[in-house]
Amino acid sequence: MTDAVLFYMGTGVALWALGLYGLLVVRHLLRRIIAINLMTSGVFLVMVALGAREQGTDPVLQALVLTGLVVSVSATAFALHLATAVAARDDGEADRE
Repeated sequence: MTDAVLFYMGTGVALWALGLYGLLVVRHLLRRIIAINLMTSGVFLVMVALGAREQGTDPVLQALVLTGLVVSVSATAFALHLATAVAARDDGEADRE
């Protein structure tokens, strides 16, 4: 492995660890969603670094990362919708009291 591949893998692992820390420590829903996105970015960075080769990149890992990006965006939109619904429900309950 080259130094660049190790750098990208280390950066991906650091992003994942930072996202895990944010997920475990932070209680705010929006910040937890951002932490999960940070973790997925770290995973994608490690996968791209693993796919790097001397003669070119691995097309299977490229396809997996591209599919993962689409799924990640969809899951983020769904999580944001749920967070908005929870916030609206909590505001409605506060008005009743």
